[in-house]
Amino acid sequence: MTLASSPTQSGAAASSPTQSGAAAAPSGTAATPTALPSLRRAVVLGAGTMGAQVACLLVGRGVPVDLLDLDAPTARAGLERARKLSPSPLYLPEDADAVRTAGFDALESRVASADWVLEAVVERLDVKRDLLARTAAVLPPAALLSSNTSSLSIAAMAEALPEGVAARFLGTHFFNPPRYTRLVELVPGPATSSATLARARAIAADVLGKGVVEAQDAPGFIVNRLGTQASLVAIRLGEELGLGVDEIDDLSGPLVGRPKSAVFRTIDLVGLDVFAAVVRSLAAAVPADDPERDLFRLPPVVETMLERGLLGVKAGAGFFRKVGDEILALDLATLEYRPRRRPRSAAVEMARQVDDPARRLEALFAADPADAPAAFVRRGLVRALWYASVVAPGIAGSIADVDRAMRWGLGWERGPFETWDGLGGARMAALLEVERLGESPLAAGAREAGGFYAADGTLQLDLATFRPAPAPEGGPPTRGAAEAVRRIPVPPRPRVIDLARLRAARGQLVGNAAASLIELDGVLALELHGKLNIIGLDTIEMLGRATAIAEERGLPLVIGTDAADFSAGANLALLLMEAEDDEWDELDRVVRRFQAATRGMRQAQVPVVVAIRGRVLGGGAEIAVAGDRVQAGAETYMGFVELGMGLIPAGGGSTEMARRTAERDPGGTWSDAFPAFAQIFEAIATAKVSTSAADARRLGLLRPEDGISADPERVLADAVSVARALAETGYRPPLERPIRVLGRRGIAAAETLTNNQLAGGYISAYDRELAVTLARVMCGGDVAEGTAVGAEHLLDLERETFLHLLGQAKTRDRIRHFLRTGKPLRN
Repeated sequence: MTLASSPTQSGAAASSPTQSGAAAAPSGTAATPTALPSLRRAVVLGAGTMGAQVACLLVGRGVPVDLLDLDAPTARAGLERARKLSPSPLYLPEDADAVRTAGFDALESRVASADWVLEAVVERLDVKRDLLARTAAVLPPAALLSSNTSSLSIAAMAEALPEGVAARFLGTHFFNPPRYTRLVELVPGPATSSATLARARAIAADVLGKGVVEAQDAPGFIVNRLGTQASLVAIRLGEELGLGVDEIDDLSGPLVGRPKSAVFRTIDLVGLDVFAAVVRSLAAAVPADDPERDLFRLPPVVETMLERGLLGVKAGAGFFRKVGDEILALDLATLEYRPRRRPRSAAVEMARQVDDPARRLEALFAADPADAPAAFVRRGLVRALWYASVVAPGIAGSIADVDRAMRWGLGWERGPFETWDGLGGARMAALLEVERLGESPLAAGAREAGGFYAADGTLQLDLATFRPAPAPEGGPPTRGAAEAVRRIPVPPRPRVIDLARLRAARGQLVGNAAASLIELDGVLALELHGKLNIIGLDTIEMLGRATAIAEERGLPLVIGTDAADFSAGANLALLLMEAEDDEWDELDRVVRRFQAATRGMRQAQVPVVVAIRGRVLGGGAEIAVAGDRVQAGAETYMGFVELGMGLIPAGGGSTEMARRTAERDPGGTWSDAFPAFAQIFEAIATAKVSTSAADARRLGLLRPEDGISADPERVLADAVSVARALAETGYRPPLERPIRVLGRRGIAAAETLTNNQLAGGYISAYDRELAVTLARVMCGGDVAEGTAVGAEHLLDLERETFLHLLGQAKTRDRIRHFLRTGKPLRN
């Protein structure tokens, strides 16, 4: 049972860049690669929601898996349910075929060959203990054993294990959905060895690409303890201040650095029944001295909703309900649904205009106390930060573990202690006094030390200082004292390069608002740092300058970003404005410059590697395919989406994909080239976006030689390693050869295919016109099959076609509609 945002709500959640208080690479160099931990086979016990999805994650990372449940049909059914989930827990649909299902009657034989056995059955201590004891009897001598629990005591489970197995046992708390949520909490038991903890960390980080933190064996561990408290505080405060669920979500989402799903939408996504189970579990388990113990109980309105079956998304109604195209909010007083409304607050509206998170909070905290929405933000946030300072010593391994857990697990922009330091110790002390919340020993220690972190973020307050001391004879344990304050290092995350921090420390060679060129000890890195990395003239200029400087200095070039998304594509608003002003010469110049920049990357005398992750759309995809190599994060959503806007790829993308089609047919028989063309043409013509990096490879958008990194924060360092390897092994740029095209045969095939789709009602007449236009470009125009044309010919075709389409009324309608609604128009 875990409270985590849906990937469609948080994104990224999934992959937030390193924050100032968390670990960052101490230098710009990528660490020497280390050997991956041995993981030849895994066994997952329990084919429920979490077990089946963890099995899907493992096979997606190349680990053979046995998935066991009460019997073989139950295990198969669990896997089939997982296959049908959306978003999919699988990188590729066929990955599920590599999962072997069986019943617990096969446990002994399947476990015998396992390197890791992960138990993920129902959250009942007796059931888990019995199954773990049975597993321990046949566990290979070097294998890891772990439990995926969100609430049960690891120590209590370990009591059922022999001493030798208990040393190899720990909690591995994955978050739902396990493919998309970055976090894994490792929870050592009393006998867990340091070698076991290190090996589990290596598997989770290096094989599965997870962000790993160490939690104490305490109720709710880190995220469920702090996240549930924050949610319950929001519900209670909302009731007190007269705010609705929609207003609370508006105030507890991006405004305060949290995901769009905020409080109630998150509960709807995970299920009200799951939320209730977490609250009840904490209510039964939190210690008597927890200052929020009385908070951990279900509000009466939630109990009523449970009785009525209002469980959230899976039930079709929860705190929100979708009716047609409208999303309605539940009125907690009447339990009737009503149209959504926004909080009425001048202070909130002013704060929305502030980009800096700390300044935004300062503006809200300075608002009139009578302003209920601003008061909600202030009181809720201060209480959440205070609670983290009270319980952190008992639930986490370190200050950084708390902050990382909340960022990776719940998608917070900054963890509680990063937020506290951003506001300042003096301000927080004053706020605690206003809210009548006593200063915890940890908070007092931070005030004395000048913050939870040192100014450069490399040192953190030592939580061990503030843990309870052993109980004196006949007396209660005593809390740690602030006078023993000391700092310890923040462990750097291996192979993580923080470009923004390096740029601040070392400066840049050249740069503008869109991108900056940095030197990373023998490699140049072009960091994209515009809003959503939308591609405009600034970006195009920096691509050209970075390539020229890399050639001049003889250094490999890596193009990447610290942002969650590589690029959302070209600046459509600028294109539309120029077209409507009839600035065709200027538009022609812009497209030529983009083509020259991507062609310059391809022809450079040094290797150019593009590090991508998240969304890689339109012009972003054109930059990616222009590199010698791509290093992609496993969660890469890549696609040439221009046809959805009524355009075609014209920054060299159509030409490059035509080239790749020809390269699939070295013998000139076209036996391989035509299927390759059909695959790539369909992907571009339907504006298909990959569901993963593996899917992008299958679609032909990535090549077999392009790399995939499990951890999104290691993509850049992995790209640096690839660039260095290319430079050190006699790199030469690819020769510019004529491109043999499909000509009229390919165009005719596109016409036939799209005619059938039009007749079936799958596409509009304009969709068909656009697709055939794309085929004419990729096939080289009105030429015979097998004609060899120069790249200049195809570049001219794609540029002229792009400008022609931009002049069409239906294309402009598509762009306007998208800019207004964020959704494509199929006219």
